[in-house]
Amino acid sequence: QVQLVESGGGLVQAGGSLRLSCAASGRTIGSYATGWFRQAPGKERDFVAAISWSGSRTYRVDSVKGRFTISRDNAKNMVYLQMNSLKPEDTAVYYCAATITYDTGTYYSRGSEYMYWGRGTQVTVSS
Repeated sequence: QVQLVESGGGLVQAGGSLRLSCAASGRTIGSYATGWFRQAPGKERDFVAAISWSGSRTYRVDSVKGRFTISRDNAKNMVYLQMNSLKPEDTAVYYCAATITYDTGTYYSRGSEYMYWGRGTQVTVSS
């Protein structure tokens, strides 16, 4: 069992930056692929970014490419989402997710592929 706790959300002006953190406890995050999703008010939860267990492969949706970076530190059981040049449309609750993987170079972009979820952290971008 893995518990995930997100932090780092908050209120920021458009063009600003935030760094989200996801702390894993329980079983080590080292054997897990991880991802970030977000859900805006009245909308479905959407995939944002993912990273393989090894950290060698990452993937981001087009809307955040060039602005968001996903990274991980397996020694600390942490996953990060650096968000720059934030826009009002980035406003959402951001969720960290993790899933067991035996392929160190694989990442996952569908919510159904993830076994564990955090409770989310609110990100609000004002115009």
